[in-house]
Amino acid sequence: MDNKTIYALSTVFGKSGVAVFRISGSSAFKFFDAMTNFKSSEIESRKMYYMPVLDIDSRETLDKCLVVAFKAPCSFTGENTVEINCHGSKAVIRSISESLSEIADFRMAEAGEFSRRSFYNGKMDLTEADGLADLIDAETRLQQEVALKQMGGTLFNLYENWRERLVSLLSYVEAYIDFPDEDIPQDTVFKIENNVFKIIEEIEEHLQINKVEERLRDGFQVVISGPTNAGKSSLINTIVRRNVAIVSDVAGTTRDVIEACVDIKGFPVIFSDTAGLRESDDSIEKIGIDLARKKIADADFNIFLFDAENTEPEVFADYLSNKNNYLLVANKSDKISESRRKELLEKGCILISAKNNDNVEAIINALYNCFNDMYSPSCACLITRQRYKEALSECLSNLRRFNLSKEIELSAEDLRLACREIGKITGRVEVDEILDKIFSSFCIGK
Repeated sequence: MDNKTIYALSTVFGKSGVAVFRISGSSAFKFFDAMTNFKSSEIESRKMYYMPVLDIDSRETLDKCLVVAFKAPCSFTGENTVEINCHGSKAVIRSISESLSEIADFRMAEAGEFSRRSFYNGKMDLTEADGLADLIDAETRLQQEVALKQMGGTLFNLYENWRERLVSLLSYVEAYIDFPDEDIPQDTVFKIENNVFKIIEEIEEHLQINKVEERLRDGFQVVISGPTNAGKSSLINTIVRRNVAIVSDVAGTTRDVIEACVDIKGFPVIFSDTAGLRESDDSIEKIGIDLARKKIADADFNIFLFDAENTEPEVFADYLSNKNNYLLVANKSDKISESRRKELLEKGCILISAKNNDNVEAIINALYNCFNDMYSPSCACLITRQRYKEALSECLSNLRRFNLSKEIELSAEDLRLACREIGKITGRVEVDEILDKIFSSFCIGK
């Protein structure tokens, strides 16, 4: 990362009422001298100005904008920052961008560079940066809620507490390395090992209670499967309220896995419509059936759908032996007798008519209840990244090796490595090898 002043469009390029440019760096205020009639020395921090923004060469007005400046360190990046609120036409955006590129020491920002500078300047840690990325990508209320909590420091406070406690214990151990002729008092040994054991317990509990893991961020996988002509495509179309799958009376119409995302009362859910489960000689259809079986095995929740009039729920017996989260759903219930309805209800089936949108809400409610049981107040400290889990697992491995009955230098190294693993999560150690991966997922203007 160089020290040049960076700029970027922070809103989506295209026709809109307002577009926002962000400039950050030590020379950010040169914008006023180069592209306005104001002097940078006259600009007050955190005060919004209404001013013409000019072409850097011709001095023609490009747009009349609202501009606000933030003097370091009181800005998002911790550097001098200028934000330009202009009209969102493509012509205005292009012309302002072209003029900004001609200012000395200015360059276009790379993906995530504003947030990266914020991290380097101590304005946020890596868990907060991840929370910001999740907030930008949030599509449901719960995704928004979890991202805001993470941005607020819930994960950082938890992990930093463990790291500080380990650093404190490490300082005790290293103190005795400096005095090799002195034995560590037994009560001190007990105190250090007991504290390490407590941290191990807390990390293990943290890893265990995160049943939701990345699902709340990436979406819960719900697979709709069943025999041909059971109405799977009709059901997914009804749930997502648009035609995403072809509905036909011809058996084997669905050959590939069709997916659609739905917000179920805050939970992001990815529904998959699969090929009908049957024996087939068609090589293409057989591939679709194999994909369906794999999807069933990997799903967070399965909806086993069958024709209430012509099929028995026992057709799914082979799939239910090792499944917990599933529903048996009898479709086309509008075509069956009362005695048949009673029989299917006694077998634990939900009766629906996907075509008539009858009782489909019962499926939605069952899914919500299942996911809500997974989601608990502990999700305020939700592990939303696989790298968190990997680092914490490595930390545990080092702590489990720790004991003061072996050479003290080796014990100190166990603690030091455990501290480093936690530091990889928050950024409290040198972790350049993971920074590019984290910040490259951000949009250019963030």
